[in-house]
Amino acid sequence: MSANVLEVAGLTAGYGQIEVLHGLDFHVEDGEIVVILGANGAGKTTTMRAISGIIGRSGTIDFDGTSIGSAKPDAVVRAGISQVPQGRGTLTDLSVEDNLRAGAYTVKGSVSDDIDRWYEVFPRLAERKDQRAGSLSGGEQQMLAIARAMMSRPKLLLCDEPSLGLAPIITQNLFKILGELRDEMGMALLVVEQNAGLSLQLADRAYVLETGHIVATGTGEELLADDTIKQAYLGGVG
Repeated sequence: MSANVLEVAGLTAGYGQIEVLHGLDFHVEDGEIVVILGANGAGKTTTMRAISGIIGRSGTIDFDGTSIGSAKPDAVVRAGISQVPQGRGTLTDLSVEDNLRAGAYTVKGSVSDDIDRWYEVFPRLAERKDQRAGSLSGGEQQMLAIARAMMSRPKLLLCDEPSLGLAPIITQNLFKILGELRDEMGMALLVVEQNAGLSLQLADRAYVLETGHIVATGTGEELLADDTIKQAYLGGVG
């Protein structure tokens, strides 16, 4: 059995006096793809921000055997977690290549080989390496956001709504690339999504989040076959 690279217990978090997450328990195994499903307002993005240390949280967050429950965002990145934020979060006034270099701020030594690697994975970025990131298409910006996050050489990649605002064909290709990255590099992924169909096909396991509580869990196949999940997230189709 694989060890848990991320173990979360009793996680609560929110904004000011408003508590959004109410004691979440979940884990991600080494090399596993885990998806958290939920509607708008369920607490998906809050979960990601809590793990990354962007917002205050309480509870237990252990990563690779070390507690990061009180760690600041830069320490979380240095520990081996990188995040692709909702809305991509590219540095719009910088070039594509400068965005990649910014993503490697925790890496010591040359990152030229890393940049070349991500240009191979995303050839469109190589074609636009000197172009301002803000002028890229939505799909290209999402490619850049993933490549920039990977520049820190993470052991766990957090992806917050990677399909948001993208055409279906681009989304399908993006999810295919995420699966290939896991297979080739052996890293773990935690993905939060509203696109249940595609994300459950990608997932080894999944959790369903409603109003800050986990209400269901299972393998991707199990949840795809669950009539309740179909009605809530797949329109009853399948």
